[in-house]
Amino acid sequence: MLFIVCSKVAFAQEMELLDTVNGQKLNEVVVTATRTASQLSSLPLPISIITTTEISKTGVTRLNQILSEQTGIILIPDESGFEGFQMQGLDAAYTMILIDGVPLVGRSAGTLDLSRISVGNVDRIEIVKGASSALYGSEAMGGVINVITKKPKQDSLSGNLSYQQATFNTNDINTNILWKKKRFSAHVFTNYFSSDGYDLDRSTVLKNVENFYNSTVQPKLYYDFSESLKLMVSNRFYHQNQNNVALINTEIYTGDAKENEWNSQIKLEHYWNSKVYSEYELYATNYKTAAFLKDEDQVFFESTFYNQWLFRPEIRTTFTINKDKLTSGIGYNQETLDRTYFKNNVTFNAQYAFVQYDYNPTPKWNMLAGFRYDNHSQYASQWSPKLALSYRFKPNFSLKGSVGYGYKAPDFRQLFLDFTNPTAGYTVLGYNIAEDRLNELETQDQILSRATGVSFANPLEAESAVNFNLGTFYKREKLEIEVNAFYNSIRNLIDTKVVAQKRNGQNIFSYFNISEIFTYGLEYNSTYNFSKKFTLSFGYQYLIAKDKSVLDNFETYQFIRDSETLQVMKIKKSDYFGLFNRSKHTANIKFLHSFPKLKTDINLRIFYRSKYGLFDTNGNQILDKYDNFVNDYFLANLAISKQIKERITIQVGANNLLNYTNAQEISNLSGRQIFGKIQFNF
Repeated sequence: MLFIVCSKVAFAQEMELLDTVNGQKLNEVVVTATRTASQLSSLPLPISIITTTEISKTGVTRLNQILSEQTGIILIPDESGFEGFQMQGLDAAYTMILIDGVPLVGRSAGTLDLSRISVGNVDRIEIVKGASSALYGSEAMGGVINVITKKPKQDSLSGNLSYQQATFNTNDINTNILWKKKRFSAHVFTNYFSSDGYDLDRSTVLKNVENFYNSTVQPKLYYDFSESLKLMVSNRFYHQNQNNVALINTEIYTGDAKENEWNSQIKLEHYWNSKVYSEYELYATNYKTAAFLKDEDQVFFESTFYNQWLFRPEIRTTFTINKDKLTSGIGYNQETLDRTYFKNNVTFNAQYAFVQYDYNPTPKWNMLAGFRYDNHSQYASQWSPKLALSYRFKPNFSLKGSVGYGYKAPDFRQLFLDFTNPTAGYTVLGYNIAEDRLNELETQDQILSRATGVSFANPLEAESAVNFNLGTFYKREKLEIEVNAFYNSIRNLIDTKVVAQKRNGQNIFSYFNISEIFTYGLEYNSTYNFSKKFTLSFGYQYLIAKDKSVLDNFETYQFIRDSETLQVMKIKKSDYFGLFNRSKHTANIKFLHSFPKLKTDINLRIFYRSKYGLFDTNGNQILDKYDNFVNDYFLANLAISKQIKERITIQVGANNLLNYTNAQEISNLSGRQIFGKIQFNF
């Protein structure tokens, strides 16, 4: 699938001085954390913002790229081929992705393909870390990322046109047109992106990323009936076509893989008076894929498809009470999915309601308290409370903490999948259909034995988490420091286990609530402005992520086979490293130097990830310090941009400047990517 192999930049129309950018960020108004406009510096939650100016100076093109440059967010490829990400040590399935406040669908294996989201029309990206189910329900157990697109702000016609050429024959054409006249305004964004892909191992016939092209069109219309009644209509259309190539039993199969996405959002804002404000929102989205493979004689070998719909009306109202705000909302989700390996088209229905109180008893204190109730057709009802407090000792020093409950509902795949690998012969069954399919396979004499003690009598439960955050913010003259400590405890983790053995020697798996895991750590971010021309930033995360059942039953895992002597040896509990694909240490350092007279910026970012393990290599089914690890590594990205006169901007740069690759263990690092771009602003 698609891994982005080059980058482009969406320039702001003006270059801003460094201290101005940092000062504005402190006073930024955010909406994701409370569902209402709130000042960032006053909120008692771990929140970060990526502005359009920051994006333009980094030289990136897709959402996955800009997120990978943030402290505490790690991008990794998963079994679907997409890049998933970890936040506070939790996998991508536990973080909700929004565009303009509404969710995306299409998690074919639990992960969204973030490379399908261009950042060329982004105004800002808001990141809320920690359990956010009190406002957003399932999939927000680990946090929320909200991509907020641009909106016309004054009566005029403005925008930009750009073209980029990059390594791997990558081409990018980007347009933004913003127009406003009195009550009517519009924003039209288009993007075309294509690449020949890349190949890290020339000894194999398969490339890491095959040739592809995609396009995005997003028109948004606004109409102000009056100062108190405003309408917004937004649509987004995305299409991708990629070569589909597979090697099966030494034979090469070829075909196509297509993705199509459509989002439509209608929102009416109603200001009843100065104290009551309502939003009426109707949202629908469809994500579908279709892929096929043929052999050398053009005979079909395999055809797969995925077609998911979400329909969601929601009403929200905010009451202003003195300096406080009470926000409440109700909504309805109808979700359907038809895909390969499903016997029938399946549907989820859910009704939900939420309430949040933003309490400000004094200028120094802020409290957020709220909860959400979800009534779902396929799993037990969920209550999701949250409480957060902040105290501002001085204007430049504050302390904040939060505790919240989050949950992740079983997805369509975990409930209804019916998949048999055509080559290996193993089978994976969704929980809700497993009993009937096992009985059917028994009547066909395909089952040798069934696992003892396995029962499907009780429904599969939603995963749940309790999240704690404690942080501080400090600013003095040229220095800013943010620190946040976090702890997550997840119960009823859904995983697979063997439920039967087939007569062909292969296993049948299904999904169960098996494990309890926990993650904890510390995030640190600091920025120092040496001058109006030079800024240095540093970010660091320390992370521990472990399975509690392993610690509680360590005698089951304490014997390993030494890789050199092949002798069985005993290890200690302290040798347990933790969950797979987690690094204890990640860090970044960013240099931004501006030359105002030359209208030039130089932006260098360096990233570090410490060692991590991908799988067990010594036979005890856990990751311990005697396993094989992916070695730690550094990456560097560089972008140099220059404004020519007032309307033209050029940029050159390189991502993965040091040309680091690891073909065997890290498939999403393509090597050095050199790019050049020209943009015309009007």
